[in-house]
Amino acid sequence: MVPTVIIIRILFNRSHAYAYSSSECYFRIKEDIHHEGDAVIGVFFPVHSYYTGNKVPHPYLPYFFTDIHIQYNFKIYQLVLALVFTIDEINRNPHFLPNITLGFDFYNIPFSEKNILVNALIWLTGLSIPISNYNCVKERKSAAALTGPSWARSTHIATLLQLYKFPQLTVGPFDALLSDQDQFHSLYQMAPKGTSLSLAMVSLVIHFGWNWVGLIVPDDHRGTQFLSDIRENMEKNQICIAFVEMIQSTWNSFPYKYWKSFVTVQESLANIIIIYGDNDSLQGLMRNLGQQILTSKVWVMTSQWDVTNMADYFLLDSFHGSLIFSHHHEQIIEFKNFIQTVNPYKYPEDNYLPKLWFLFFKCPFSELDCHLLENCQPNASLELLPRHIFDMAMNEDSYNTYRAVYTVAHSLHEMSLQQVQMQPLGYGERMVFFPWQLHTFLKNIHVGANMALEWKQKSDDKYDILNFWNFPKGLGQKVKVGIFSPNVPQGQQLSLSEQMIRWPEKYSEIPQSVCSESCGPGFKKVSLEGKAVCCYDCTPCADNEISNETDVDRCMRCPESHYANTEKTHCLQKAVSFLDHKDPLGMALTTIALCFSVLTTVVLGLFVKHRDTPIVKANNRTLSYSLLITLTVCFLCSLLFIGRPNTTTCILQQTTFGVAFTVALATVLAKAITVLIAFKVTFPRKVVRWLIVSKTPNFIIPICTVVHLVLCGIWLRISPPFLDQDYHAEHENIIIMCNKGSSFAFHGVLGYLCSLALGSYTVAFLSRNLPDTFNEAKFLSFSMLVFFCVWVTFLPVYHSTKGKVMVAMEVFSILASSAALFGFIFAPKCYIILISPEKNSLHHVRKRPHSRGNTFLKT
Repeated sequence: MVPTVIIIRILFNRSHAYAYSSSECYFRIKEDIHHEGDAVIGVFFPVHSYYTGNKVPHPYLPYFFTDIHIQYNFKIYQLVLALVFTIDEINRNPHFLPNITLGFDFYNIPFSEKNILVNALIWLTGLSIPISNYNCVKERKSAAALTGPSWARSTHIATLLQLYKFPQLTVGPFDALLSDQDQFHSLYQMAPKGTSLSLAMVSLVIHFGWNWVGLIVPDDHRGTQFLSDIRENMEKNQICIAFVEMIQSTWNSFPYKYWKSFVTVQESLANIIIIYGDNDSLQGLMRNLGQQILTSKVWVMTSQWDVTNMADYFLLDSFHGSLIFSHHHEQIIEFKNFIQTVNPYKYPEDNYLPKLWFLFFKCPFSELDCHLLENCQPNASLELLPRHIFDMAMNEDSYNTYRAVYTVAHSLHEMSLQQVQMQPLGYGERMVFFPWQLHTFLKNIHVGANMALEWKQKSDDKYDILNFWNFPKGLGQKVKVGIFSPNVPQGQQLSLSEQMIRWPEKYSEIPQSVCSESCGPGFKKVSLEGKAVCCYDCTPCADNEISNETDVDRCMRCPESHYANTEKTHCLQKAVSFLDHKDPLGMALTTIALCFSVLTTVVLGLFVKHRDTPIVKANNRTLSYSLLITLTVCFLCSLLFIGRPNTTTCILQQTTFGVAFTVALATVLAKAITVLIAFKVTFPRKVVRWLIVSKTPNFIIPICTVVHLVLCGIWLRISPPFLDQDYHAEHENIIIMCNKGSSFAFHGVLGYLCSLALGSYTVAFLSRNLPDTFNEAKFLSFSMLVFFCVWVTFLPVYHSTKGKVMVAMEVFSILASSAALFGFIFAPKCYIILISPEKNSLHHVRKRPHSRGNTFLKT
């Protein structure tokens, strides 16, 4: 005796699994749907499944259990309604299939693969007990079979139907395995190939700047192919895969495998998870995720993995903000009107509608015949159900069902026209055909631009991008927020309305999913050894290098005429720099040079005015005049170093400076030698007097000058000074300066001058204590000592500075050494002439003890 079936409870809202008690009618109503017609389509969809309290699925109603649950998949039931809608639409068209009506036989198939061929055999044989290779159907009306949406169930049924060459149309997602005509020669797929799905998902990832993405795919041939495609597209666009989880579809792997996958997802830094698969292949994963709360992940998935219609495995909050890719298809407006008017009284042959009215609208059954009582809600409609339970819009699989029915209908229409042309039917006769005869028409049918079979249609894989909203909780819906069109120009393929997208509750703005934060302008990426290319460090650009974009691999060097700004994001034009008269430093040096030249000229005038005084005559006034004039030139030649240089000034700088200082040092040397001859030389007195009177020491000046001119001539001949630009001395400036040409020649001239100074210092030092009233040997030695120190110090300082500071250092050395000569030699004399004129008289000179030099030094 069969025990009474007790229904434990009815779960509504979030869970669509129900347990019932004391409603035997609910289970007595048969599960098949039959709609009579002259040509019948066999339909096999898994609308519902039975399972016990331990969640073990069963292929048929297990009467030996007392705790029975029924799980409905309302998304698949929509396929049944799409079938009914399409057949009604075709039968109402008088110009289509004239005198022929379409019907269908619907059979529920189990979710599991066990006993999946039972109903198919019942349909083929016409027997209530499936027996293969037997047919008790007197009049065959079956035209084709419609299966789906699972590829696995379609494959199992195909192995049976192709034995009889029975046409089979599948409405599920395209599967390359089912396209093998050698293995499945009677099977036709209605779905587009979906070759651009991976490109569409990668385009979305690129659009939001994500580069660290996790992948979850089924562990089968479809998952392997998708993983290969999306990995290729990701590598082309420098997007990294954080992890890959290959999920098995068997339930017994759930306790360990799915928990491990969940931990991987939860602990990963990737906030974007791409899921590819359908409800069958990822059922264990959905159950796992449904029992958790993950509000920090954004799920990017296909419409086949429909989280909004998946019973108690799904917790809506976890998937709020998900982005769903669905094949673009035209909307059949009449279908929504049809859904609004569907009820058990209008379509009594639909055995599922009374059960739905009983579940959702509390409509009771008659205890006598289990018919639904009339005293039910008059306005009850599927439209009143929440969208996460029943969606009014035609989904992708429903549209494929719509196309499949029209494909069969057009094939029958073409077949009937051919039969009429060959042999007109008599009155009351109807078309007689065999199912295998439809293959010829199915392979050549073209049902409008949007209804061609997959091998006939053009590859135009447009995808609608849907965003799952769950406001308020438990009342979710999918909203179209964008579209991907692969055949438009690159850069315009993805169109999104970002303001319409609702992200998971954790995010108030577009979420980020990167392995490393972006390197902003002014930085470049440095790869980390052993890490993915998306994982890197950011380092500032090197000197004079910039990056004005994010995440650049290398910085761009600025041209020599430009320099990088502080942020190293732009190259700025360098300013031209030189020691200008208008600069404070140039102005100061110019002022000093002019003041000293004027002062030297004044002293020269003073000496000319007092040329007959003892102090002027005693120190060889001719050499004094020559030295003052030369020092004036030395002060003025420093002005050649100030101002914008050119080729002429570059040559004049070194030659003028060298000649002027050579004459000055030679004059000092001549003075020192004159003193030394007067007091130290042991020649006879007449010879000494002749040497002094004939001004023989004065010939040192032209001799030394000629030597210097020869050196300058060699310098100018071999490698003369030239105008040069230094781009590297100063970061923000281009230094315009005079290049010395031959560094050896320049240092040779300085060495020659220093040797003259050293010689003058030696001679003057030997004469410093000679008895004479106006002996200037001490002052000559001090001036040469200072001159020598200035130029010895100049060399290291000169080579350690750059730009206009280096030029200023040379000018300062010229002025300092010239001022030393001028100050130490002429300051004491000017003091006597101007401050102590009593010492500058013949009477004062005669009072002091004289040596022979007094007479000899007067010139």
